[in-house]
Amino acid sequence: MKIAIIIYVMLKRTALILLFFSLVFNCTVTEEPEFLGLDNIKVVDSNIKNITLSADALFINPNDVGGTLKTDDLKVYINDTEVATFVSEAFDVPSKKNFIVPLTVAIATDSIIDRKSLGGLLGSLISQKLKVQYKGEIKYKVLGYSSSYDVDETQELKIKL
Repeated sequence: MKIAIIIYVMLKRTALILLFFSLVFNCTVTEEPEFLGLDNIKVVDSNIKNITLSADALFINPNDVGGTLKTDDLKVYINDTEVATFVSEAFDVPSKKNFIVPLTVAIATDSIIDRKSLGGLLGSLISQKLKVQYKGEIKYKVLGYSSSYDVDETQELKIKL
């Protein structure tokens, strides 16, 4: 009877160990989410004081676990002049999903004006178009693993003041 109990306990432990390793090795964690690019870049609001821009950073996460994304080093250029830097809270990445990281920034119109770009800004105001560029990195972290995605997207946008 004692031998049967010992065999039962050993089989139970072996089954638990096999189940644990099966779960660990079948979960994908090593692949980084794929950055598909920026989409839906647009002027949300524009007035004499501010221009508010938004964009969607598109990703696919093939992993069974999430992670976090941060956009501390993503800069916005208008007519080739740096006007803003995104500093965001960490974005929680969902597992096994396509997802969007919304990027919104308000830019004071007086920060666009300098002696070098005054002519370009006046031309933009007359034509009601701005050359907007997002450039920098988005950083991904999960379980001690990290990577970054280079972003360099330029688009001409219409504004209404």
